[in-house]
Amino acid sequence: MDLTYTAADLAFRDMVRGFLDANLPSDLQKKVRNHLRLSRQDYVRWHQIVARQGWSAPAWPVEYGGPGWTPTQRHIWEEECARAGTPPILPFGVNMVAPVIMAFGNAAQKAHYLPRILNCDDWWCQGYSEPGAGSDLAALKTSAERVGEHYIVNGQKTWTTLAQHADMIFCLVRTDASVPKQQGISFLLIDMKSPGITVRPIVMLDEDHEINEVFFDNVKVPVQNLIGQENKGWTYAKYLLGHERTGIAAVGRSKRELLCLKKIASEHYKHGKPLMQDPVFAAKIASLEIDLMALETTVLRVLTRAAQAPGPEASLLKVRGTEIQQLLTELMVEALGPAALPFDTAYLDGKADHAVTGDDAGAPLAAYYFNYRKTSIYGGSNEIQKNIIAQMILGL
Repeated sequence: MDLTYTAADLAFRDMVRGFLDANLPSDLQKKVRNHLRLSRQDYVRWHQIVARQGWSAPAWPVEYGGPGWTPTQRHIWEEECARAGTPPILPFGVNMVAPVIMAFGNAAQKAHYLPRILNCDDWWCQGYSEPGAGSDLAALKTSAERVGEHYIVNGQKTWTTLAQHADMIFCLVRTDASVPKQQGISFLLIDMKSPGITVRPIVMLDEDHEINEVFFDNVKVPVQNLIGQENKGWTYAKYLLGHERTGIAAVGRSKRELLCLKKIASEHYKHGKPLMQDPVFAAKIASLEIDLMALETTVLRVLTRAAQAPGPEASLLKVRGTEIQQLLTELMVEALGPAALPFDTAYLDGKADHAVTGDDAGAPLAAYYFNYRKTSIYGGSNEIQKNIIAQMILGL
């Protein structure tokens, strides 16, 4: 694949850079570049800045409000946002539930939900995993019994990212327990303000409240919030996961973090020399950079299949993307050694201008390392993805 940009691509990149230079708030840029924690307001603020430009959903068709970009332009946008240090556009609405609504929702659902997702009027979260149904997602037990014009939902979801902020949750629920497990699942859209929903925080090793348990106790959900057909939710779930896994690769973000790693290695010394001059450590960085270049080429190949939904190759992107992300955090911690171990929650939360350790770059790295242990699990664990690759691509 030729990765050389055309003159039109370069002009597009210059336009994107001009927009980012003019519109990215400096306080948000500082948080992202320094691995500090983002608030709900931070995410919404940036999303709505981009939405006013018409760029908040790069992959959407024009008919639903997308910008009509080519795969290469979408790649340039992601890369330039990462380079500039923008907050991410959260995927749950734009990249996950929206494609399902477009493909399987009815006209009324599209007309109501898609504009609100585009502008971040609704914050979405994902109701897939349960205490007994993670990698074996089809084993889920949260039930939805139809009573008149409502479903009555009971059960529990877990590891629900940012559910404490959410207005809506898209859920897989069991609507028929008498058939094989994949055949009795439906896809529901549920208002998080519905009576009977309880959100309980799960505080992680880095002392951050990012994930939650969500409980449903006789929650009434209008039948009109069913996507597609009852008991066909497994098909829709797999469609959604293909889009999620492609996005998890996050090449642009990894390229930014590679530059951060190189900077850390250039500023910290071993035996009187910058760590970047240590041949063993330099070889680790070079190997990582080669892998990232190969991943970028593969991502572009997948994106150019724009007319098709992501297939099993999305699993390959998910595996390699998350392995690279984890290795980046590991090498950052290795570069700093014991200085990377402590972390300062006041600094991470933006309540202090500088870290108490005196090393602003090093202060977030332990928390960053711990947080990225989960990337090889969410979106379907990497072990499951390797099974998919073996079966669907290699034919084993």
